[in-house]
Amino acid sequence: QVQLVESGGGLVQAGGSLRLSCAFSGRTFGSYTTAWFHQPPGKEREFVAAISWSGINRNYADSVTGRVSISRDNAKNTVYLQINSLNPEDTAVYYCAARSATPYGPSWYTGPRWHDYEYWGQGTQVTVSS
Repeated sequence: QVQLVESGGGLVQAGGSLRLSCAFSGRTFGSYTTAWFHQPPGKEREFVAAISWSGINRNYADSVTGRVSISRDNAKNTVYLQINSLNPEDTAVYYCAARSATPYGPSWYTGPRWHDYEYWGQGTQVTVSS
């Protein structure tokens, strides 16, 4: 069983930057893709970014391309989401999710569908002041 814990959220001024962390624990039986989703108040969960285990494959939502970057440090069992130029529309609960390449495959998958990710953290709140 893989457990994910998000951290780094909080109250941030508009125009600032924030780095979220997702820490993994437990064992996996293969490589895995990690993704970030967020859920603004009153809206459905939305894809933000994803990264494959190797770090070679990355995918970003069109709405955040250019101001968001995703990275990972497998030695530390941690995935990061850097968000720049924050605006009030970024206010949301941010969730970390993971998808195992074995048996779910493929290892390079970085898709935006939340149904494709089987492990989820509890979320961290990001609030951006106007």
